[in-house]
Amino acid sequence: MLKCESDLGHIPSGCAISGIFNRKGKRIDGNKIIKSIALMHDRSNGLGGGFAAYGIYPKYKDFYAFHVMFDDEESKERLECYLAQHFIIEKDERIPTRKTERIHNAPLLWRYFVEVDNKRLDDDVDKEDHVVNEVMHINSSIAGAFISSSGKNMGGFKGVGYPEDIAHYYRLEEYNAYLWTAHGRFPTNTPGWWGGAHPMTLLDWSVVHNGEISSYGINKRYLEMFGYKMELMTDTEVIAYLFDLLVRRHKLPLRVATAALAPPFWKDIDVMPAAEKQAYTALRMVYGGALMNGPFSILVGFRGGVVGLNDRIKLRPMIAAEKNDFLYMSSEEAGIRVIEPDPDRVWAPRAGTPVIGLLEDEV
Repeated sequence: MLKCESDLGHIPSGCAISGIFNRKGKRIDGNKIIKSIALMHDRSNGLGGGFAAYGIYPKYKDFYAFHVMFDDEESKERLECYLAQHFIIEKDERIPTRKTERIHNAPLLWRYFVEVDNKRLDDDVDKEDHVVNEVMHINSSIAGAFISSSGKNMGGFKGVGYPEDIAHYYRLEEYNAYLWTAHGRFPTNTPGWWGGAHPMTLLDWSVVHNGEISSYGINKRYLEMFGYKMELMTDTEVIAYLFDLLVRRHKLPLRVATAALAPPFWKDIDVMPAAEKQAYTALRMVYGGALMNGPFSILVGFRGGVVGLNDRIKLRPMIAAEKNDFLYMSSEEAGIRVIEPDPDRVWAPRAGTPVIGLLEDEV
């Protein structure tokens, strides 16, 4: 039986997150993010680790990169038959791995670079909605197949193990990315399994999360009204879907979306100037079902950058730092200083206040 975080004592708030982002799009290999997350080893328990990396497939940057976990060859054949009917497959290959002592019972790992077949599109469905619909269908209906990431020029690499072992298994030092995020998991109320490790992804959204979304039931029902399916046995998946809904589909600016997800308390809204009070009141009224309660610190990656966000009373730790064109975020300052010992600026983001790093316009 998994212990609750309150029983852990030596684990301050459980789980570890870390991120490295370059505003100019400079790509770096995986060694620094591995070193950062490995320093926070004791925040994990070996039941989940993972990484998201952006800019890693420049040759296939215009194709959706489906990373897939299979139970067996039969499930692989079933999925490939389905993909051939709904997508144009440009290339497929086994995801490179290496034998790693502490990684066991890994699924069959494959990746497909695909394009949407316009002939398969309904008139009122765009390509990204088509991908979302198909990923949801595959993960809920095709036995033994699970798409673990589905964005363009990015990928999620995750599994059951400590994050440094997962990195070694996937050979992440061989990849180059302008954005890396990492997670070491200490699951408390959901199972540790390969698909349930972080990051949670959809299209190019990826989420690593320390904490718990206690509003999961409300968020789940809200998302289901828009066609999203929750299948991963973890509360974190709602975060990725909420960002997809609010930012991609509803076109909210990132700061407005984060204000809907982690808004001020009503007592604080009541004393705001009239215009600000009206705006926040409207936001809470319209997006009440998207409000995320519970302790959390999250890093959300996407093609254009990264967002760091704490819950409204900062019940989970997060530190940010900058050095030249790099933005760092981590559960601990030590996770930053081990890879950047002399940052230009270090700060603890305020509760409910996002830290947003964006690629520069020319990039």
